[in-house]
Parts: sequence; C-alpha cells; structure tokens
Amino acid sequence: MAVYRKSLYSNSDISEYFDTTRDHYNRWWKLRESRSLHYGIWDEGVKSFAESLENTNRVMMDICGISAGDKILDAGCGVGGTAFYLNKVKNAEVTGISLSEKQIQLASEYAVKNNLSPKVSFEVMDFTRTTFPDETFDIVWACESVCQAADRKAFIAESYRVLKKGGRLIICDYFLPYDDQKDRHLWIRKWCDAWAVSGLVTLDDFREGLILSGYNDIRSFDYTTKIIRSSRRMYLSSLAGALPSEIYNLFHPKVSRFAKRHYRSGYYQYKALKAGLWKYVIVKAVK
Repeated sequence: MAVYRKSLYSNSDISEYFDTTRDHYNRWWKLRESRSLHYGIWDEGVKSFAESLENTNRVMMDICGISAGDKILDAGCGVGGTAFYLNKVKNAEVTGISLSEKQIQLASEYAVKNNLSPKVSFEVMDFTRTTFPDETFDIVWACESVCQAADRKAFIAESYRVLKKGGRLIICDYFLPYDDQKDRHLWIRKWCDAWAVSGLVTLDDFREGLILSGYNDIRSFDYTTKIIRSSRRMYLSSLAGALPSEIYNLFHPKVSRFAKRHYRSGYYQYKALKAGLWKYVIVKAVK
C-alpha cells in the first residue's frame, strides 16, 4: 500500500499531538459541547455546525446499518462523542480506544458521570495491536483515525481479526485521488505534519488492502462536496488564529511543536481541498 508521506509519526507523537492541541479544538471546534474532532457533513436540512458534526455520525451509522445492541469498537475514539451518540441512538455497546490517556480519561469521566458505564467504555490502546479476542465485535468504526496509522495494513488486518463473521468495518477518512498527483505547494505534506499524520493513500490502494485481508462487499461513498463548509470553517479559524498564535509563540518559546504550528493546518487542508488533492470518503466492508 503506497503512502504519500513526509514523516513517520509514532504512537507517542500522535498522543502528544492530541494532548497539546486540545485547547485549540475546544476553541475552534466546540469540543466541550460536540465531543467531536471530525469534519461535519452538511447534508440538506443541516442548519448548524453542531448539527453537521452529529450528522457525520448519523451518515456513517446509516451506511453501516447499525442495529440495536450491536457491539462496536470505536478505533480512535477521541473524547467519546461518537460512542455516546451510538449508545444513545441505537443502544449499542461501544468500546472506544485511543492512544491518548487524556482523551480516555475525559471520555471515561463523562461515561461515569452520565451513568453510561459499562455499556460505553474506554481504554488506552493501539488499534493496530489490540488485546481483544478474535471475533469480538459486530462493527469496527474508525472516523478520521486510520490516516494516522503508519501501517494501514496492520489496522485492516486487526479490524478483520476482531470482527465477527458478517461483521462490518466502517471508516471515513482522507484519500488521495491519484498516487502521482502534483502538489507543488506541498499542501498535503504540510497538512499531514501539522496533524501528526504519517501520510495519505489512494482509495484504490486502501481497497486493495481490504481485499487482500479477506473483506468483501466493499463500498465507498464520496462526501467531499459535503464537508467543504467544515473545511472552510477550519480555514477561517486558521486565519483568525494566525496573529494570536504567532504572538503567543514569540513569548512562549517552549510551546509544544504541534501546538506551535497547529493553526496552519486549517490553511493547508483547505488549500489542498480546493486544489483537488484529497477526497473525503466513507468506506464500508464486510467480513
């Protein structure tokens, strides 16, 4: 599986990224209310940013065909927003995993406070090497998280292992249209480095990995046009945050490496999107 990359980010790098940029997500992505770190899908009838974030969960849920009582692994769960949504709407049993101890702590505290345990639980774990027994879950769910796996084949193989026969993998992520596309401004590389993403792959490459692992009935759904408003929001946030961020960096030279440049990510991802350098796609596959 070819990966368009500049750097390889370790698990500790990824954890550091989320731990040191959480304040930015609180400010610009309304993390405390939405508990979501993903792009919002703006379908017809969606009237607000908060609705668009919830709609991403709804769209993935509907495509996957989640039923009441399904046992779900949320691979790269963030602070638990999707897990809480799936439990509320479908009474699903959800286990969320993340590399970030701080994310897991926040998600677990919310679950306990709202009497959701043990139906919703969280653990610090690498989704390419979990400790779950074979055929544990009905669904493996990964919303904008597989892009941070340096080895996507390892994620695909692990998701296949922990799924029951007939279980479904549902992901949404960023994909390259072409392997050999020209990116003279290096928008993709700069964006990936700002988010501790090791690189992006084409949908064809990812699909090939699914087939080789044994998945079948693989379907993809292009939602690129419906996340443009979310992408533009991020872009405008980056412009608004540029001067304050640079002033802060000037007076706080020891600010973390990811927090220091994080505001730029909104600019890079939007420029890359407008240049047609990436697509936002939902993929479903069956074991």
